[in-house]
Amino acid sequence: MEVENKIELTYQVQTKDLAKALSISEQDDFPEVLATSRMVALMELAAARLMKPLLSDGELSVGVNITVNHLAATPDNEEVKAVAVYQGMAGKLYKFDVELYDNGGKVGSGTHTRAIVETERLLKRAVDRVKL
Repeated sequence: MEVENKIELTYQVQTKDLAKALSISEQDDFPEVLATSRMVALMELAAARLMKPLLSDGELSVGVNITVNHLAATPDNEEVKAVAVYQGMAGKLYKFDVELYDNGGKVGSGTHTRAIVETERLLKRAVDRVKL
């Protein structure tokens, strides 16, 4: 099966998506704008959705690498659009260009690679890896 070339997904920024929500103690102080980590998650989600037709039962795609630049701040309650464009294979990895936009223009851009894995095997390895 072939990977579609491009996908766009829209999302309404919520309070839980803000950098401020990342604080885990009083000493942490972050602005009330879209967190870089949430921007990355939306970019990954767009690429993962492009790969869905390639997955067999018991498989999922996982992120392997992402390199991004966060170019501008996005306020709470703003609609954003994540775009993933399939660029081809690098060995067993699927390569994508990823971008995020809000009503003011481009917010972030970068590259992302994903792999197809067997879900059970991934989970077993994760547990085995951390056992002493």
